[in-house]
Amino acid sequence: MPTTYTEGTRTGEHVLSEANGARSREVGTLASGNLPAGAVLALNGAGNYVPLAPAAVDGTEVAKAVLYGAADASEAPQPITVHVRACEVHGALLGWPEGADEAAITAGTNDLVSRGVIVRD
Repeated sequence: MPTTYTEGTRTGEHVLSEANGARSREVGTLASGNLPAGAVLALNGAGNYVPLAPAAVDGTEVAKAVLYGAADASEAPQPITVHVRACEVHGALLGWPEGADEAAITAGTNDLVSRGVIVRD
C-alpha cells in the first residue's frame, strides 16, 4: 500500500488577489508560535504578531493580519510578512486557532474585512 503524505499550506497559497507592489503586505515580527502560511494573527501589547486568541481580552482576540509564509517562533521571535489590507484570501485556507468555533471565525473574518482583507469561500 502506498504511503500517503499530507502537505501543509504553501507560502501565499491562500492569496486570491492583492494590490500592486507591496501595498497589501507589511513586515513584522512573530513573537511566538509555529504557524503555517495563512494563519490568522493578532497583535500583542508590544506590537508583535501572535496567533489569534479568540477568548482573550488583551487585544489578541482581534484578527489583524494573515501570515504569508510559514514561520517558527517557538524558540525566538522571527521576522514575517503578513497581509494586512487590499487583498482577497481563500477562507478555506486560513489557519484559525485550534478550537475556534463558528462565532470566533465569524468575528475574526469580520475583523479582517474591516481592515480590507476580504475572505472569499
